[in-house]
Amino acid sequence: MRVARTMGWLAGAAGAVALARVRRHRVAGKAVLVSGGSRGLGLCIARELARRGARLAIAARDVRELEAARVELAALGAEVVPIACDVASEEDAARMVREAEARLGRVDALVNVAGIIQVAPAEGLRLQDYRDAVGVNFWGTVHATLAALPAMRARGDGAVLNVTSIGGAVAVPHLLPYTAGKFAQVGFSEGIAAEAAKDGVRVTTVVPGLMRTGSFLRALFKGRREAEVGWFAVASSLPLLTVGAGRAARRMVDALERGERYVVVGWPARALRLLHALLPGATIRAMALANRLLPSQGGVSADEPAREGHAHRPRVARSFLTALGDAAAARNRERPREA
Repeated sequence: MRVARTMGWLAGAAGAVALARVRRHRVAGKAVLVSGGSRGLGLCIARELARRGARLAIAARDVRELEAARVELAALGAEVVPIACDVASEEDAARMVREAEARLGRVDALVNVAGIIQVAPAEGLRLQDYRDAVGVNFWGTVHATLAALPAMRARGDGAVLNVTSIGGAVAVPHLLPYTAGKFAQVGFSEGIAAEAAKDGVRVTTVVPGLMRTGSFLRALFKGRREAEVGWFAVASSLPLLTVGAGRAARRMVDALERGERYVVVGWPARALRLLHALLPGATIRAMALANRLLPSQGGVSADEPAREGHAHRPRVARSFLTALGDAAAARNRERPREA
């Protein structure tokens, strides 16, 4: 009985501590800067932050998309500061943080979402494709984080949430530039989490699997473009393979409030990460088999620029198989004005 009472007391104390952590880091009234916040997952996260009472700065490259997102988020009752910015530029990212601090008073939390994805076989890619992906997916996170950290460290409090990808834990065929950037982003995020903790800064690494954001319309494609758009659009739309963007955003904001260090979103991503950890060689062999089912090189030359998916949709990517993805694209502002 004494042991049972002791265990019950310890469980209750642990629950109280966990609850206190959530309350201590709630985003209500806090200033949160979201890069890539004008559409897609970034917009979904900004919506969730707005619903929870955060004051927002959202950053993206397209001024018109930023304004449309600002109007929507303001309608949810949030204070919203739009900032036109390319986080691949160190100067732009530093200016983004300075402007957010000036207009909101401070940046309590930084959410790094901005990213690009190119889809093509390795033979259809050139060095610039890798530079572009690493420039946004890795350096964008580094630039913004290093710009925001000094003020957080000085006051002994702050949070950074880095949205990476299962592609940063397991290499996926036909996504090599994206994967390279995401692997680097994961390493930086985990490392800075360990080093910033002593200063009271909480860094969360989020590793999501496929999500239904509608991003296949804005992803960049090379090689046999229609064939590449076809498989990518279907894979990112099917319900059993993907997580709804709104649900994923709620989980990520929960992690931000709780100060969690590492979160994998979606059971397919958790299963794939576990498989890779236990059987890395077998996972690579499985990916090699999957690669045989993907389109072979052809179509445009590797020197041709990548094009957005909405311009090259085959019939399969306009069918019931992508209905959920199309609905998500419309909801999350991923549908281009001309599409």
